[in-house]
Amino acid sequence: MSTLTLAPLTSYDWGALLALLVAFSAWRMRWLKPDGALAAFAIGTAVFGSGSWPYALLLLLFFATGTLLGKVPRTPRAPALVDVGKSGARDGAQVLANGSVAAVCALAAHGLMHAQGAWQAAFAGALAAATADTWATEIGTRWGGTPRHPLTLRLLPAGISGGMTLAGTLGGIAGAAAIALAAQRLGVAAFAGVALAGIGGTLLDTLLGATLQAQRRCAQCRELCETDPHRCGAQTTLVRGLPALDNDAVNFAATLCGAAVAFVLA
Repeated sequence: MSTLTLAPLTSYDWGALLALLVAFSAWRMRWLKPDGALAAFAIGTAVFGSGSWPYALLLLLFFATGTLLGKVPRTPRAPALVDVGKSGARDGAQVLANGSVAAVCALAAHGLMHAQGAWQAAFAGALAAATADTWATEIGTRWGGTPRHPLTLRLLPAGISGGMTLAGTLGGIAGAAAIALAAQRLGVAAFAGVALAGIGGTLLDTLLGATLQAQRRCAQCRELCETDPHRCGAQTTLVRGLPALDNDAVNFAATLCGAAVAFVLA
């Protein structure tokens, strides 16, 4: 009588199981919307399966720290935020904008034996850029006061893309350094290249946010925003930037910049 034998689980099988657990938990805690959880599952499977625990821990560090910072209560003295459509549970587009470049780099590092170290650095650099941008936003809007335009230094509404504060800038540097230090300790990539990649990515994010990113005004509330329609349901009018360059596209560009810088420096 023949016996049925099961093939051993691959790294991607284990990656899918871990990614499912994390994505489901984040959805249950309302950190992710349903499509955000699906996107997180896909990215987590690629990352966990490609690099095992070192890659998984870097991805979890980015996700956990950014999410927890977003849950810190704002102080009464913090300036009121402009509605830019970036608060609350993350949707699929936001998750992909921050994590898809890192996932592709992880797959490349696993599948391409040549330049493997450079692809590992690119993976860490993409996460460093995403972490730096997230920390800069969450810290700057809570403790940074009123932001300024990076080129003209004029005051901007708090929370609008492209604004800079001292606290937010230092927070972004700290976020990049945190991922770089973890990448070095886990044997993924050297500290300096990943840290510079993260800082470079968040600087690009700020410059694009201040110049080319679409900025809109609600026809009913007259508030500045970055979504169409506005949260009140009214249509918005483009007042600056490129219509297709929204916050998700800028985040994607920042992580791509971080990956490219780290790849070259490696």
